[in-house]
Amino acid sequence: MNRPLLVVDAANVIGSVPDGWWRDREGAAIRLRNSLVEVGAQGLPGFAEGPVEVVLVVEGKARHVQSVPGVRVVSATASGDDAIVAVVRAEGLDRNCAVITADRELRRRVTALGATVLGPRTVR
Repeated sequence: MNRPLLVVDAANVIGSVPDGWWRDREGAAIRLRNSLVEVGAQGLPGFAEGPVEVVLVVEGKARHVQSVPGVRVVSATASGDDAIVAVVRAEGLDRNCAVITADRELRRRVTALGATVLGPRTVR
């Protein structure tokens, strides 16, 4: 059986807290990625117990962030939202899948595929 899949909209989660992220977008994405390692191991209350497969979708100036054990990073070549939908469509249809975002249009698109949506505070 596949582990639950948690797809994180990096830009949306990072932008949800005005902590100066705009001065170092790549650094903010690295900090988020590193904080998600524990989520992958322990799981996420309200979604699934661990282990959970975590995919962090990055875009723009954070595109060069690399994967680490426990968090796979997907770099969007164009729209981050389109990349998230593609991950859900390719990997999340036959298992428990959640997307972390507050983006209304993205929420609509991934729930149409059967994914659950959780807000950015879930992982901040």
